[in-house]
Amino acid sequence: MSTQKVTRANGAPSTPHDNANPRYICVHGHFYQPPRENPWLETVEVQDSAAPWHDWNERITGECYAPNGASRITNKQGQIARILNNYSRMSFNFGPTLLSWLAEFAPRTYRMIQDADKASAARYSGHGSALAQVYNHIIMPLANDRDARTQIRWGIADFQHRFGRKPEGMWLAETAVSRRVLDLMAQEGIRYTVLAPHQCTRVRRLSNEEIAARATTQDHWTETPDASVDPTHPYLVKLDEGRSINIFFYDGPTSRAIAFEGILNSGEEFGSRLLATLRADKPADEPQLAHVATDGESYGHHHKHGEMALSYALHWIEDSGQARLTNYGEFLSRFPPQWEAEVVDNSSWSCSHGVERWKSNCGCNGGKPGWNQQWRGPLRESLDFLRDRTAPLAEALAIPLFKDLWAARDAYIQVLLDRSSGSVDNFFATHATHKLTDAERVIALELLELERHTQLMYTSCGWFFDEISGIETVQVIAYAGRVLQLAAKLFGNDGEALEAELLKILERAQSNVPEIGNGAAVYAKYVTGARLNLEHVGAHYAISSMFRSYPDSGQIFCFDVHRHSYDVLTSGRGRFALGRATLRSRITEETEEICFAVLHLGDQNLSAAVRHFSPKDEAKWNKFSEASRAAVRSANLPDLIRLIDSYFGGTLYSLTSLFADEQHRILQCILDQTLSEVEGSLMRIYEEHATLLDFLGEANVPAPPALALTAGFAINASLRRALDAEIYDSSEVTRLLHRAEIDHIKLDAPLLSYTSDKRMKRAMVKLEAAIGSNGSADIAPQPQNIAILHDTLAIAENLRTLPMDINIWQAQNIWNDLVGRSDISLWSREWREGFYKLGLALNIAVDDLVVEEGVTKF
Repeated sequence: MSTQKVTRANGAPSTPHDNANPRYICVHGHFYQPPRENPWLETVEVQDSAAPWHDWNERITGECYAPNGASRITNKQGQIARILNNYSRMSFNFGPTLLSWLAEFAPRTYRMIQDADKASAARYSGHGSALAQVYNHIIMPLANDRDARTQIRWGIADFQHRFGRKPEGMWLAETAVSRRVLDLMAQEGIRYTVLAPHQCTRVRRLSNEEIAARATTQDHWTETPDASVDPTHPYLVKLDEGRSINIFFYDGPTSRAIAFEGILNSGEEFGSRLLATLRADKPADEPQLAHVATDGESYGHHHKHGEMALSYALHWIEDSGQARLTNYGEFLSRFPPQWEAEVVDNSSWSCSHGVERWKSNCGCNGGKPGWNQQWRGPLRESLDFLRDRTAPLAEALAIPLFKDLWAARDAYIQVLLDRSSGSVDNFFATHATHKLTDAERVIALELLELERHTQLMYTSCGWFFDEISGIETVQVIAYAGRVLQLAAKLFGNDGEALEAELLKILERAQSNVPEIGNGAAVYAKYVTGARLNLEHVGAHYAISSMFRSYPDSGQIFCFDVHRHSYDVLTSGRGRFALGRATLRSRITEETEEICFAVLHLGDQNLSAAVRHFSPKDEAKWNKFSEASRAAVRSANLPDLIRLIDSYFGGTLYSLTSLFADEQHRILQCILDQTLSEVEGSLMRIYEEHATLLDFLGEANVPAPPALALTAGFAINASLRRALDAEIYDSSEVTRLLHRAEIDHIKLDAPLLSYTSDKRMKRAMVKLEAAIGSNGSADIAPQPQNIAILHDTLAIAENLRTLPMDINIWQAQNIWNDLVGRSDISLWSREWREGFYKLGLALNIAVDDLVVEEGVTKF
């Protein structure tokens, strides 16, 4: 084991600029996912199409967002030699709604993004690499001024909250632009944005005086047809009342090559292509910027290991000295525009027809034969109708509540970022006309939630794809469904009438799938059943309480639950629960007390009843409770059912009434015992015939399909359980792998790789806790702590024997994190040696590794 000095490679201060080589490179990544939250639960529910991940946010985080925060450069032996935060070297923007999800569900990745902006500011002359984005990715030229301002202001406020500074630049959804939109951005202090080259219509050089004073000029304009604008320098776009904004038009061919032509297959090829975009016909001393812009998901999600190609390319360019890395803010500060430009109004980077993709059947689509997108027009018409009809109703209702409804809406972003009671109180102290009563607060918050969902329903992905019943379009229709629900509650008959009118418009939005029908049918199938109120939340709580233990005061998604009473009685296989609880929405502060009863007869046989409870119901409730307990004690099931029907009446709920995540969890609990019995039976059959399978293998005789299927299921199931076991048994894993090899069993590589990654991460998280949050392991570790290190090393070494690619990326990151923030010289020799071996087992070139910062000795 050698002594190795580890020095910081990422985020190091930039070297002084050499004006003799004014060649610069900037790579921009637009990192974005549409908001996927259930509008009533404020959480992303399970998405089976993303399996084995929980949902698409989690999957793409695992494939792209997290890897770019800790990207690898490997040596010739395939070991990790450097771990780099790509975000600190590139330019990037993240959608605010995606950052909100990352902050809650992927906090390590979220922290890497924030750290990268700080590191890039140190690297690039005080200019952070992060750009803001219009809040929920709406097509800005199609928005009215009020909505466009809200999108910009919410985007800026969200950025300041997360990055601790004002944004210099802002990304437009789909780079959809108009002069009006640029002027609104300039009014809010945005210095620049990034557009596609075909979005420039003409340019002209600024005079020397104009460069200094930005005065009006009459110099000759040059048209820029067919994306012929020179992308190697910024441009000034003059706006109203002396305002202006700067534009960077990215290099189109190289950006397309990144997205569609496979240049991310090689980091060196990628780096060479970036350098090749610098123009050789320019004077050697003229500053020029080679820059590209694509969806950030190109780096890892769309192109596997694309983040590694990016790391290598940027590192190779930097080391070669052929150009300098920069970001837009730094380049603009050093080299202000010397050219003026005008943009193509109502244009975008992803529709050759301007912005028609988000309102008509323009022909831009996924190319499915025979399909059309005639539905896009009626969909936008229906949402415009809903926005425009609710706006005057909202204004009228807001008069006694808010000083200015639209100013309050713009400021509501502060509540979205912090829903604590103090934050909400401060908001109302500023914007309410008086100290609101509890009932008025509910109305005011519901009104603002209606307005929030009128923003969310315009998320661009709702129109981007081919079919109105696709998940992205269903999502925006669901947001409209939430608007309709709130409108009916807030505006009475005027609000209730909106749904029928909106559905009439959606009837004209024809699906390409005959059995779907049209947009109104999509609403009925996917949205109507998803709408919920506090009674539905109560039913979920009551049913799930049969399968999990709740505290007296707890939370279910965005609701607080305080339990007043709860009792469970058992009779044979059956169980009966009854209780009372108060439910409160943390979003709108709406509150309701309920009572409930649940009868579970085993497996999926369950019924629940819920109703509103008030103090005047106390006597009737006590009578029902006493009678139902007596029925259970006497095992009189018919009488118990009659009592439930008599007291509650109305709707009965079942397991299908559960919210999706809990339904999956409970059904899995019910299935686990059955599956365990099936797996046990198959394993016994396999073991009884194992010698026969061995003989067939030696004789090169294929196993009968039934026996081969049994063996494959049994081995894969057993191996999955062994890999996931809390007490890891390396010998059992080895034994099962050996059986799979001699019996020619095909292993379920994706599932086993996913399971291995999660198990290795759990082991590393446990080790991290043993070392301590400050990264200082005891100089004389306690025996149980050193045992944790040895257990973690044993798991890592055993996983290396699996005959498949294992993604232990998260475990490697934790190891690297601990090295970067620990003073290993204080560790005991046993800890240092064990941690060194663990790094090797995790495929890290420990002796050569360049980490983020610090000096470390093994």
